[in-house]
Amino acid sequence: MKRGQGRGARVRIERDTLGSLPVPAGAYYGIQTRRALLNFPISGRHLPALFIRAYARVKLAAATVNMSLGLLDRRRGAAIRRAASEILAGRHLDQFVVDIYQAGAGTSQNMNLNEVIANRAIELLGGRRGDYSVIHPNDHVNMSQSTNDTFPSAMRLAILLALPGLRRSLLGCEAALRLLARRFRRTVKTARTHLQDAVPIMLGQELGAYASIVGRATLRVEEAAAPLHRLNMGATAAGTGLNAHPRFASLLARRLSRETGLRLRPAEDLVEVAMSSADFALFSSALRNLALDLGKIANDLRLLASGPTAGLAEIALPAVQPGSSIMPGKVNPVMCEMLNMVCFQVVGCDQTVAWASGAGQLELNVMMPVMAHNVLEAMSLLEAAVTMFTRQCVAGIRADAERCRHYFERSPSLATALTPLIGYARAAELAKRSLETGKTIVDLALEERLLDRRAARRALDPVRLTRPGILGAGPARRLRPRRGRGGPSARSRRG
Repeated sequence: MKRGQGRGARVRIERDTLGSLPVPAGAYYGIQTRRALLNFPISGRHLPALFIRAYARVKLAAATVNMSLGLLDRRRGAAIRRAASEILAGRHLDQFVVDIYQAGAGTSQNMNLNEVIANRAIELLGGRRGDYSVIHPNDHVNMSQSTNDTFPSAMRLAILLALPGLRRSLLGCEAALRLLARRFRRTVKTARTHLQDAVPIMLGQELGAYASIVGRATLRVEEAAAPLHRLNMGATAAGTGLNAHPRFASLLARRLSRETGLRLRPAEDLVEVAMSSADFALFSSALRNLALDLGKIANDLRLLASGPTAGLAEIALPAVQPGSSIMPGKVNPVMCEMLNMVCFQVVGCDQTVAWASGAGQLELNVMMPVMAHNVLEAMSLLEAAVTMFTRQCVAGIRADAERCRHYFERSPSLATALTPLIGYARAAELAKRSLETGKTIVDLALEERLLDRRAARRALDPVRLTRPGILGAGPARRLRPRRGRGGPSARSRRG
């Protein structure tokens, strides 16, 4: 019995091609993971459990396929499958200790999986941890594989498995916004462009547009995930498939598809998929664009709810916590602020993925661990943030219909509705006079006898003004333009 391996010993000694190192006796990981712990004490953060489970699923499927091809004996294969299944079920996750910032391409992460699975499988067969003559991390657990094909395949699988949660969160937000759009479909207000008064709009139209923004962004994320269904497995080190059975890639993709319900397939060109990380960059950019859209919505809601006395205050957001340590009664749009900060972080994650994706050299991109971390981090943040934003903010939005209508009625931009009848210059004059005198466009139009009260009601009806149409055409013909350069029409004078 070797020193350090006796009963009650705190360490065991393991050896690799570089020498020997003590490994905690109770650890399922081995010497290569131990080297990674010594080399990379960088952030203290590890890749998420979702990724580890996805990787274990790849190892489980690989063992199954190798058994079916007669490459791995049934005794070892069954033990490897059981050990991988335990990880998939959430056990032994504390054994995955490699830092996010580690050996390029994720070699340390792959060996962490191989060693944990090997040592647990050895234990299941009645052996002692570290006795790799029973089951070897490389020869048996890593059979027909390389870090260069297993790591990106686990990335693809983890992202695809995380996608339904993010999708549910986004669809919930879209549905909540649609509900508000219906509720406030008759609440007229003033639109704003350049932060200045613009034409009338319904609050429901505004909120409905936000719902459409979220819906389209969700669709773009789903479309960007489509290329992730092609797997690297079978590529081994450089895409040539050396040391993998010719049928390994197709059988493994079929196995994983059956187990996950995903439509997975081997990549058409395994050399290309080993070289390029463009699929991850594409998906990350869709997350970034989603974040930009969500950030715009959060900013708009903060503006619309600003006040309550010195801002727009057209809507009120739910009060979920006190907003100031010094100003009593102050309530801030904290859920919007939270979402904004998450969106900033997601943009930063995408920037990292973009740089990492562009750093590939020759047959491999070795920056995969940082890409895996940032894509999965962005997805996790967005799912949690959008869920809470919907629940704590969107669902409880209230409208101040009276204030909205007040802004609408006093906006000089109502002159826009009269331009088909009196021309742009005359309408601009009315808008200017409205600002100078404080009188509404309706009051000025009546004062100058441009239209009678009945015509005014029809011409400036909020519903008409927030739908396609031109005043003076069709149903709006009751409004008459001036005759020549003179005063109003005879009909208007009689009115």
